[in-house]
Amino acid sequence: MLGLDDLAAQMIGAVGLAMVLGNAYAIFQHRRGRRPEGVTGDFRPSRAWWLLAVGALITTWAAASLLG
Repeated sequence: MLGLDDLAAQMIGAVGLAMVLGNAYAIFQHRRGRRPEGVTGDFRPSRAWWLLAVGALITTWAAASLLG
């Protein structure tokens, strides 16, 4: 009645897309040599690539759920 199945798929897709965009931006900024002010610790590229891949999988799955 309210379309909660579609709404849930859209919300999950938004989280996946945010993971893709956020980690891609972090990788891009790291390659340019920039880092946020006041942040301590090292950049872990393997973690960023892993989370980007997981976000792409979530986004793909949500899109397939909406289209199928």
